[in-house]
Amino acid sequence: MVFEHFALNVPDAPAMAKWYVAHCGAKVARSMKQPPFTHFLADRTGRTFVELYTNASQPFDDFRSRHPLLFHFAFAVADARAAKEDLLAAGASLVEEVRPDPLSLLVTMRDPWGVPLQVCQRSEPMVRL
Repeated sequence: MVFEHFALNVPDAPAMAKWYVAHCGAKVARSMKQPPFTHFLADRTGRTFVELYTNASQPFDDFRSRHPLLFHFAFAVADARAAKEDLLAAGASLVEEVRPDPLSLLVTMRDPWGVPLQVCQRSEPMVRL
């Protein structure tokens, strides 16, 4: 098996997709202009990582009430402090910063819809930047 995507039902999939494209370097791999407004987002490598859609017949999760360790999007970055400042200016909010070692910095935030996201500057990268 090969992992394809993780899906979230969100109140405004087009707006959320636009934010991740503008501020996290995501690309829209596929999208629908009619309900449920499905947007598949890929990272710069072209790998799809999330499907956002708006299905109003189902309840929307209260992402702000969920602890970030339940789930979060994690993005590898070369400079976590700069990424944090950019995302704060774009409407994200800070949750915490953790230094697992002197050369690593993990910054946990919430996007404007409350979905947890993390920017990861690691001394030993897990993915190629």
